[in-house]
Amino acid sequence: MKDGESRDPAEIAVSSLLEQGLADLGSPYDEGQLQKLLGLVSLLSEWAERINLTGHRDPLQIASRLVLDAAALSQALPELGSSSTLSDLGSGAGFPGLPIAILRPELEVRLVESRKKRHYFQREARRQLGLMHVIPLIGRSDQLDAHPSDIAIAQAMTRPEQALHLMLPWVRKGGLLALPASAEAVRPAAPESIPKLELREYTVPITKMRRRLWVGRLHPE
Repeated sequence: MKDGESRDPAEIAVSSLLEQGLADLGSPYDEGQLQKLLGLVSLLSEWAERINLTGHRDPLQIASRLVLDAAALSQALPELGSSSTLSDLGSGAGFPGLPIAILRPELEVRLVESRKKRHYFQREARRQLGLMHVIPLIGRSDQLDAHPSDIAIAQAMTRPEQALHLMLPWVRKGGLLALPASAEAVRPAAPESIPKLELREYTVPITKMRRRLWVGRLHPE
């Protein structure tokens, strides 16, 4: 924005909400990352007026329910800081993968989504926001050639037990599987190749929604 140019009140409100939420999380970010998060909110809001991409259409809802939710998940997975690749299976409109990619630009993020409209949105977000380290892939995760990553995430893709099995080919040996869930979710049965499922709990800022996160490490052999 040029000096002297007035900002839209809605943009100011979204920016303030994101800044407050990221500060509450202690999530580091710079001005460029904030602008990309704002751009993501704006782009999704524009598309959502014409295409049913998500249940959230209002920019403030998108920022609080989708972007900050993803930021909170990122903070609950400190292993992302030492990883180089992430696969987001059943990524929908690109959440949580796109906000994570913005906040952690060192990651190569693969977004796996079978629905064309959502895939097209992911591609447009990649182009407009300059997220060249994001790779949108169209297709079902069990039908595409898997690219094993350091971490795989599946948020609301299918039943938890099935999601864990579908994630296995997308995780390198010794890598992590991360399964976000609601606060009431029960522990899913893990495949034999995952020795242990660790429960982590976190709270999304602003909305104060509580989340559970099941984390398992794929057997190294």
